[in-house]
Amino acid sequence: MPASPARRTALTVLRRVEEQGAYADRALHGDARDLDPRDRALAKRLVFGTVQRRGTLDWIIAQHVDRKLDPQVRAALLLGLYQLLYTDVPAHAAVAESVELAKPSPGAKLVNAVLRKVQRQGVDLPSDDNPKGAAIAHSHPEWLTLMWWDWLGADETRALLAADNEPAELALRINPLAGVEVDLPGRREDDALVVEGPMDVLTHPLYLAGAITPMSRASQRVARTVDPQPGERILDLCAAPGGKTTHLAALMGDEGEVVAVERHPQRAKALQTQVERLHATSVRVHVADAKAVTADALGGRFDRILVDPPCSGLGTLRTHPDLRWRATPQAIEALRVEQEAIVAAALGMLAPGGRLVYSTCTLSPREEVVAGDAVRTLPHRDGTDGFYIATSDGDQGARSEVPRLR
Repeated sequence: MPASPARRTALTVLRRVEEQGAYADRALHGDARDLDPRDRALAKRLVFGTVQRRGTLDWIIAQHVDRKLDPQVRAALLLGLYQLLYTDVPAHAAVAESVELAKPSPGAKLVNAVLRKVQRQGVDLPSDDNPKGAAIAHSHPEWLTLMWWDWLGADETRALLAADNEPAELALRINPLAGVEVDLPGRREDDALVVEGPMDVLTHPLYLAGAITPMSRASQRVARTVDPQPGERILDLCAAPGGKTTHLAALMGDEGEVVAVERHPQRAKALQTQVERLHATSVRVHVADAKAVTADALGGRFDRILVDPPCSGLGTLRTHPDLRWRATPQAIEALRVEQEAIVAAALGMLAPGGRLVYSTCTLSPREEVVAGDAVRTLPHRDGTDGFYIATSDGDQGARSEVPRLR
C-alpha cells in the first residue's frame, strides 16, 4: 500500500528543510496547498513535530545506527520515530508507511528494523536534571538550553523547553476598523480571540473582509503598551508584516498618523497590502533603513515610537519549529548591535515627553536592549509567545550591563 498523500508531502517538505535549508512553514505552504484540509493538517503536524523534535530523534537514531543514512531514508526514519513516540498514530501505520516512504532504497529494511525495535523496547532518554540532558530530552540546542538555565533557572527552563514542543494556541485580533461583526467561538481578551478548534484563517470570509487577523496575545500587548491616542503621530520602525502597525491604527480609531518604516521594498509592499486589507487609512508606509531614517525625512518628531527590530525569534519556537536550529550566539550578538542602532535612531525622533516602546518576540537577555518598565511573557506561564516589551520615557537608552552569551 502506498504512503498517504499527507505523509508523502511531509517527507518532501522535511527533505527540503534538511537538505536545502528551507523554512518548514514556507515549504509546507507551497507543497501542501493541493491537499484536502484533513491531509494538510496532518502534514503540518508531522513536519512541525518532526522538525521540533529533531534533536531528540537524532539522538535516538544514533543509538541504533552507526553510519550515515541516505537523505530519503533518514527523513522517513525521522517521521516514523516522531509518530511512534509523540503522536496517537497507530504504531502499525507509523511503521508501515515510513517503510514505504523509504522505498525503493535498500535502507527501507533498516527503517523497518529500527522502528520495530523502538516499538517493542521504547527509549530511555537522558534525564533533564542538567542542561545537556535537558537539551536532548526536550530537543533544543545545548547552548540555548544552557543560556536559559543560567538566566531563568532549572525549573523555569524545563517548563519552557516542554512548552516549546506543544501546539501554539490560535489567537486572532479582531479589527474594529472593518466594521464587521465577528461571532466566532472562543475566549475573548480585549481585541484578542483565542479560537477553539482548528480553523483555516487565511481563507475565512472574516479574514478576507479584514475583520480578523492571526496575531498572538503577546504580540497584541505591544500596541496596547504604546497606547496611541487619536490625533497623535506614531512611528513604527521595522513595521512589516504590519500586525502591530494596523493594531496601532485601530487603537487610535484611525485618527492621526502612523508612519510605518520598512527597509525591504518587497516587505513594504506586503505591508501596504496588509494595511489596505485591515482598513487602516491613517497608516503611511515609508521605505527606509530604520537605523538611518531621521525626523526631518518623516516630517517631524513623534509622540510615540514603537521599535520592533529584527530578533532571534526564540519566543516563537512553537509556531516556527526550525528557528531553534538556526539561531546561534553569534547571530544574537549581531542582532543586538542592530537593535541598539535602531533604538538610538528612534530616540532622536521622539518628541519631548514622548513614549518609546521596544519589543522583541524572543527570550534572550542580550536582546533586551532597552531598560525601563518592562514585561516578559513566557510560553509555559502565559500560554502565548515569549516577548520582551519595555517602555522608556526617552531618557533611557540601550543597556550595557547584560553579559554576553557563551
